[in-house]
Amino acid sequence: MASETAGPAHRVQSAMVEYGYPQGHLGHLTPHEEQTLREFKALVIEKGLYKPAAATDEFGTHDDALLLRFLRARRFHVQDALKQFKDTEDWRAANQIDILYETIDVDDYDATRVLYPQWTGRRDRRGIPVYIFEVKHLHAKAMAAYEKSAKTTQSKAKTDSKIPPKLLRLFALYENLIRFVMPLCSAMADRENSGTPITQSNNIVDISGVGLKQFWNLRAHMQDASQLATAHYPETLDRIFIIGAPAFFPTVWGWIKRWFDPITTSKIFILSAHDVHSTLRSFIEPANIPKKYGGELDFNFGDMPVLDPALEQVVEWRGPQKDFPHGPLFWVARGDKIDLKAVGSVNGKERSEYVCSVETKFKGHNLDAEETIPAATNAPEEKEDGVTVQEGGLQTSQIEAQGTSGEDATVIQDAAITDGSTAVPSESEGVVVESGEVVTATRPEPVSFVTATEDLNKLSLKQDEKTVETELNGVTSSPHVTITANLLDPAVSSQG
Repeated sequence: MASETAGPAHRVQSAMVEYGYPQGHLGHLTPHEEQTLREFKALVIEKGLYKPAAATDEFGTHDDALLLRFLRARRFHVQDALKQFKDTEDWRAANQIDILYETIDVDDYDATRVLYPQWTGRRDRRGIPVYIFEVKHLHAKAMAAYEKSAKTTQSKAKTDSKIPPKLLRLFALYENLIRFVMPLCSAMADRENSGTPITQSNNIVDISGVGLKQFWNLRAHMQDASQLATAHYPETLDRIFIIGAPAFFPTVWGWIKRWFDPITTSKIFILSAHDVHSTLRSFIEPANIPKKYGGELDFNFGDMPVLDPALEQVVEWRGPQKDFPHGPLFWVARGDKIDLKAVGSVNGKERSEYVCSVETKFKGHNLDAEETIPAATNAPEEKEDGVTVQEGGLQTSQIEAQGTSGEDATVIQDAAITDGSTAVPSESEGVVVESGEVVTATRPEPVSFVTATEDLNKLSLKQDEKTVETELNGVTSSPHVTITANLLDPAVSSQG
């Protein structure tokens, strides 16, 4: 029997809880993590794999924020992180990724951009960039044309021929993420934790209108792209919201989830149709959500970024142009500012144009930089809403459980992932805990979603349904959508 209430918004025990932003990032490291970073940094320098960025080097490469991405991906295990870092450096050298990005034809680059995840020009409530990906555009005709054009991509890069051209062009977009979008979002001071650089992105993945045949035809390409991105651009994904899932998606998910490591799958949320608006609004301001998904932003897939007004205010444009040009862009550090450089090739001629400047507090995102970001301590930090929490130590699952009798939602602490030293604010105090954040109870909260670390089983994804149906190990009377939520609800577990 289907439950009569939508299941609770919740977190499962996973790396997402351990290292969800800002935990595990600069300014929010435990003493052990800070020491591990120093050891890792010394090791990659010793191995000749890393050279600290000089003042004139490109902003956002080879800095502490980048090293931390590899450490988080390997749960701060130095030797594992070293292997992944070395493999990535070898891969980048073999395929001349920097040269590819800086010399690729602008039209070739844009032909790739319009097919894959695109930055909206907006950020979530924490200042992390929001991307949109409409998978339906990767239909057979478009992919055939893209693969044909990719074979003649214009760039000065020489590759080892092991990576298909269509994937190399895709990785030019990842370079744009880490060299253009992330540094710009990091420079913004209008966010909580403004002293912590942004090294991740949110993705709204719309799979509406995608048939089973299209999923099947895309499986090899998407698998290769996902695995290479996980290997060489680790920890660049924050939350991934899958929306518009067809009724057969639980079957498809069975083989899709094998493409990702557990850390990545723990960040994926699969939303039923009636929960898209409420869930997205709980993480992203309505002004920054495209109208198509219940927000207020005039943005359609394929558009150039629609800049956040706050971003527009900090950009100092050079010349008459007041918008970012098409093609590859990256930032160059210059004292207290970063300068945006437009590169790539136009009609066979390389361009090298400075577009604008932005002031920044960062000196290369380094732990030992002139403006050192302090490590997390055990001292309590006072949040704006007056709730005291342990900085860097709040690792609490959000369980907003609603029972069958209609009791108010409650917040339940997951004892498996906390040492019990941090008190969890009650709902009566006007706050809830969300992935290490304390947020006001007046902020809209998600009604239900299912994390991809759990089997979807018979999750109903019909567009017109207002309840979520699932079968959990043969138990059909449990009040919550997912196994984890039922296990963590004392009322349910006591019945077993």
